[in-house]
Amino acid sequence: MTKKLYYESAYTREWETRITRKVEREDGKTYVVLEETAFYPHGGGQPCDLGWIDTIPVLDVVLEEGEILHKVERFPEKEDVRCRLDWDRRFDHMQHHSGQHLLSAMCLEVCKAETLSFHLGEDYATIDIARSDLPPHELMMLELEVNDQIYLNRKVTSYFVSQEQAAALPLVKQPKVTDNIRIVEIEGIEYNACGGTHVSATGEIGMIKLLRAEKQKGHTRVYFKCGYRALREFNAGMEILGSLSARFNTSKEEIMDRIAKWDQEQKQLQAELTAVKAKNDAYLAEKLLADRQGSLIMHAFADKPLKDMQNLAAKLTEQADVIVLFVSGADHKVLLARGGESELACGALFKQHLADYRGKGGGSDKMAQAGFANGEDAMAFYHFAGELLESVD
Repeated sequence: MTKKLYYESAYTREWETRITRKVEREDGKTYVVLEETAFYPHGGGQPCDLGWIDTIPVLDVVLEEGEILHKVERFPEKEDVRCRLDWDRRFDHMQHHSGQHLLSAMCLEVCKAETLSFHLGEDYATIDIARSDLPPHELMMLELEVNDQIYLNRKVTSYFVSQEQAAALPLVKQPKVTDNIRIVEIEGIEYNACGGTHVSATGEIGMIKLLRAEKQKGHTRVYFKCGYRALREFNAGMEILGSLSARFNTSKEEIMDRIAKWDQEQKQLQAELTAVKAKNDAYLAEKLLADRQGSLIMHAFADKPLKDMQNLAAKLTEQADVIVLFVSGADHKVLLARGGESELACGALFKQHLADYRGKGGGSDKMAQAGFANGEDAMAFYHFAGELLESVD
């Protein structure tokens, strides 16, 4: 059986060992079993470690029927190997797993809520707690409390106990295993049955930043980041804030007031633009109606958005019993609309012919729209539809 170095010390980064077995699966994936390993496999909400066996990358680590399998790009050439962890990844997992234990303990104490599950992802970590909601003021109080415990730098230890010894400890939840039960203890805070890797004192967690809380199937999911991830989150936020301050030529303290003012200015400009567009559409509708021959109105726009074409088409079909066919060169969109008396089914026409021009879209009997990958396909369909409509006009 493989000796699990990560149980002796989570701080083992490099070691020498021997390959005891090689496994090649039918799907072509290759695995090795080591005499000793510090590579932690997936388990308990914690992702596996990665790293290298000699110079060969370790791509995955899994526990199958008590055996730890290390997925590698190829088999090492020799049996005696030197292994090295991706330490940044391992320490990040240690910070977040210890952080989760501390956060869960404070959730129980401060919010009277038991932790139901834990997930450590690439971007953030989450816990689901037995609360239907967690208001912002409680989230803030929880964050202050958990960080207070970090600053106290409480000792974190791990050890194995028997089932009888475990029963005597104030565990939040009794473990499913019955022997060689591993306990992770945060001094003065909690005892928890856990097989993960942890820091040696809460100070090494660095900090815990609670990002948000949201309802999840009758419970509450809390998103958080610890340590270096939390620092990167802060730095990213400061970079955005600095960019906004420079963009609006104001201090960080006054940026919210400046954005509120800018938002008001944009709403005013949008209202003015809407009024200008309405005037322009009224003029253009009058001209298109005057210049039409028969009931078909066709027009190609250089850069008119689909929404504006829809508004203009609606104005035209409200004023007269016409068929409207528009194309926009900017976004490769074609629009077809009809007035109330026409028997044309716009959506059905598009559905019947769009595939021939690599277009996608649809609509109702009265209005349909389609998008195309390029301007050539859009114009080709526009001209085809125009000829088709002219022949039945």
